Amino acid sequence: MAKHNILGKKGEDIAARFLAGKGYRIIERNWRTGRDEIDIIAYVDKTLVIVEVKTRSTDFFGEPEEAVTERKQKFLVRAADKYVNQKEIDSEIRFDIISIIIEQGKETIKHIEDAFYPTIYE
Repeated sequence: MAKHNILGKKGEDIAARFLAGKGYRIIERNWRTGRDEIDIIAYVDKTLVIVEVKTRSTDFFGEPEEAVTERKQKFLVRAADKYVNQKEIDSEIRFDIISIIIEQGKETIKHIEDAFYPTIYE
């Protein structure tokens, strides 16, 4: 496995533990549909939360959450729509980002709730 993939997997594990510690119920990890993937799908209260995890080893080139571009948001919204329809979910939906920097063995976690709002993409 490539070094960046190992870092990404470690970040997703950290994010899942972090969310569980905050009372989130993780229901899916790495859910795929076609080329789209959702890192973590969870519930908190009665809200379905779609979580994108971004992990970096440094913030030298910017904060990890800056990598969740409009294009990436489009893919997340499309995947979430497929998930909700496939599972016949009828609840509030929220899109969060968990930004993690693992530098010299120290983890810095930033949880951005309602990181973006879905818009209609074509």
